[in-house]
Amino acid sequence: MTTPLRFVIDEHMRGRLLHAIQTHNTKSNFPVDATQVGDPPDLPLGTADPDILTWAERNDRLVVTWDQSTMPVSFLAHTAAGRHSPGVVILRTKTLSAAVTALEMIAYASLPCEWFDRIDYFP
Repeated sequence: MTTPLRFVIDEHMRGRLLHAIQTHNTKSNFPVDATQVGDPPDLPLGTADPDILTWAERNDRLVVTWDQSTMPVSFLAHTAAGRHSPGVVILRTKTLSAAVTALEMIAYASLPCEWFDRIDYFP
């Protein structure tokens, strides 16, 4: 069995999504492993997209965001510079329960190679 994929939640989603994930994790056999910008000491609030991508690469976590404007540009610059990414998930849904379900599906039904150096809209 492979280890479920892990996530870092972008700052503009801070609080709401992580709380929904924590609630989900208390009731589910398939917990979602997520942290958020502002929680790890080396990923403070206000961290710019390029630095979030570097942190995610170093910590093997997919970036989760609703940011469809700056994150794709930063991702392309990151990979064009020869860096790598565990992946970026741009959630299309703003519904928290749907977002948690999407992350659970990604975590348990995906392989790391399916997201490596890839940015994708989900669901």
